[in-house]
Amino acid sequence: MAPIPGSGLAKGLAVTLRTMTRKTVTEQYPDAQPDLPPRTRGVIGLFEENCTVCMLCARECPDWCIYIDSHKETVPAATPGGRERSRNVLDRFAIDFSLCMYCGICIEVCPFDALFWSPEFEYAETDIRELTHERDKLREWMWTVPAPPALDPRAEESKEIAAARKTAEKLAAQQAPPVTEPLADEQARAAEGPTRAQGDSQQQTDQPRPSSSPAGGLTSPPSDRSAADDRPQPDPSASARPGTSPRPKQEGQE
Repeated sequence: MAPIPGSGLAKGLAVTLRTMTRKTVTEQYPDAQPDLPPRTRGVIGLFEENCTVCMLCARECPDWCIYIDSHKETVPAATPGGRERSRNVLDRFAIDFSLCMYCGICIEVCPFDALFWSPEFEYAETDIRELTHERDKLREWMWTVPAPPALDPRAEESKEIAAARKTAEKLAAQQAPPVTEPLADEQARAAEGPTRAQGDSQQQTDQPRPSSSPAGGLTSPPSDRSAADDRPQPDPSASARPGTSPRPKQEGQE
C-alpha cells in the first residue's frame, strides 16, 4: 500500500505539538554546574609519583599524542658494599588533547596506576596549540579524580594487603618484649595445673577407700563376697530372751 502523501509531515507536526505543551528544563550553566556521573571521561590526570617512565602509555597510544622526556640518575647503594643503581627521572609529560580521542588505552596499560580519568571538562582554548597540557596541569586535574568505588565485602583479600598485614604482624612480634623465665615458668605451671589435678582425681577414684573400724582404727578393704555372705549371722552363744529356751545345736555345729 502506497503511503499517504503528507503523512510524514503530519507525524512531525504531532511531535512538535506535544513538545510545545511540556515545560522546558534548561540547566543554567555556567552558573549551575552539571551533575556529572562519577565515571565521566573528561580529561586525564597524572599522579607523577607513580610514574616510572616505562613509556608504555606513549607506545600504546593510537594517536601518538603523549610526549615523555626523561633522564637517568645514579642512586647510591643503600648498604655499605652494595651496588649502585640507576633510575629514570621524569622531565616532561604532556598530552595533546587536540589529538586525543579519549579511548583510555593509556590508563588501562599503565602498570603503576599513574594515569586516571578526571571528570573535569572546562579546558577549552581559543588556540588549538594551547590544548597540549604539560604535567603541571595534568597534576592539578589529578585532585579532581573521584574516589574509587567501595570493594565488595564478600571478596577475598588482595595479595598486596595480605602481604602487608603479614609483614606488620611479623614486625610487631619482633618488637614485642621477651618473656622472662619466672613468668614463663608460671605460665607453664598454669597450663599443666588442670591436667595434673584431673590425673590425681582419677587415680584416687581407682584406688579402694579404707573403712574405719568401731575402735577408730583402719581395716583392710573388704574382699569380694556375695550378697548372702554380707547378711548378719545369728550368734549361738548369745543368751536367749527371757521365757524362751535356747535352740538345740545342729549336727556339725560347734
